[in-house]
Amino acid sequence: MTAERKREAREKFLLGGIVVRAGLTNADRAFLLGGFLELAKIAPGSLEYRRMRDIGEAAFKAPSPDAAEARTRETAEWH
Repeated sequence: MTAERKREAREKFLLGGIVVRAGLTNADRAFLLGGFLELAKIAPGSLEYRRMRDIGEAAFKAPSPDAAEARTRETAEWH
């Protein structure tokens, strides 16, 4: 695999992780694309852009729902 293909594969993997983190794995693909197209219209540096970025930053800092669910399952298995 070339370095460029590896970079592209990693980028897709990371972007897919964002979809999972947002809880949108079962969302319709057209719905997701529509949302992304709307987000692409927001001007970088605008108030709306900064608001959306702040929401994302907070979500990245919070424990992922999957991790919390896994810890809950592990704790239940110990008892």
